[in-house]
Amino acid sequence: MVEQRHKKLEVGLENRSYPIYIGRNLNLLVQDIIQECHSQGKKVVALMDDGLVKSSSELKVDLLQSIPHLALPSGEKTKSVEYLSRVWDFLAREGVDRTGNLIAFGGGVTGDLSGFAAASYLRGIDFYQVPTTLLAMVDSSVGGKTGINLSAGKNLVGSFHQPKAVFIDLDYLTTLPKREFSAGMAEVIKYGLLGNQGLYQKLLSMKPLLDSQSEELPGVIEACCMDKAKIVELDEKETIGSTGGRALLNLGHTFAHAIEAVAGYGEYLHGEAVSIGLLCSLRLSVMMGHCKESDQRELENLLNSYSLPIKLRSSLPVSDLKVAMQSDKKVSGGKLRFVAMRNVGDAFVTSEVEWGDVVKVWRSVGAD
Repeated sequence: MVEQRHKKLEVGLENRSYPIYIGRNLNLLVQDIIQECHSQGKKVVALMDDGLVKSSSELKVDLLQSIPHLALPSGEKTKSVEYLSRVWDFLAREGVDRTGNLIAFGGGVTGDLSGFAAASYLRGIDFYQVPTTLLAMVDSSVGGKTGINLSAGKNLVGSFHQPKAVFIDLDYLTTLPKREFSAGMAEVIKYGLLGNQGLYQKLLSMKPLLDSQSEELPGVIEACCMDKAKIVELDEKETIGSTGGRALLNLGHTFAHAIEAVAGYGEYLHGEAVSIGLLCSLRLSVMMGHCKESDQRELENLLNSYSLPIKLRSSLPVSDLKVAMQSDKKVSGGKLRFVAMRNVGDAFVTSEVEWGDVVKVWRSVGAD
């Protein structure tokens, strides 16, 4: 019998509350869920990242043989109307009814698409998140934000649909490409910047750097999940965005989503675009008279240490980036909303930003 070692957190949302399990060898817990559903006559199916299916022999043996599954291509282009339709057809073909359960195995793309499919199929079925990338573990698998992209912008179609449970199994990170791990670190760094100064200082001083085998990694993931759970409990559906709440989680993302839309989905990993977006947000905060120049240099060094970009790989037109930003889902009353920082670890939402300053920030990272 393989030992199970895990930590259990809770996202407290009354009748929509659910656990987050963090540890290793959690496939046994997922198998328990499958067996329990089957014993109750409930259908269970899975959506899986194609790269995961190819790389994980253990997953194939333990889980894929017990439930119908649909493999999805990796990458942001899969978060589309086309693939959403394919998932709906798969659910219908497998005879999933309103008691059915969908399990999402993969990164943020698989989780977001699965969650929206679960939210919309038969007006809502239960689903579980099994994130397999660092980015999904610390951010997108928790909180119930689901969606797909449009050519006009990222995540413009979606729904809030909380999972029944989240299983963060660190064993999946052993086969994660280094570039994907680095992309996840951008979201980890985000949590430090927006509200967890202790985490940020820990990241600055950590030697050696975090990797998939680091003893500190479970604690870092737990800190990020706890921070997100607190925000989601306070503002589940982003209804207090004008004063902070869930909108704070978008630190750097107004810039990042514009980069992804204009460069073309897939040109940058989401975390790579977030990396540039975090630096843009800090530079904007400096221009607004809040953060210090030294904060900017520290962030640049931290991002560089994880091989994350701090400039665009090739120039993008500011005019196109502006159009993409104006299509962002955080626009309110025709005004762009940004998440800025008074200090590192103290973020706030504001619409009082001069477009000229935004242009200067864009040009500082290589836009023209």
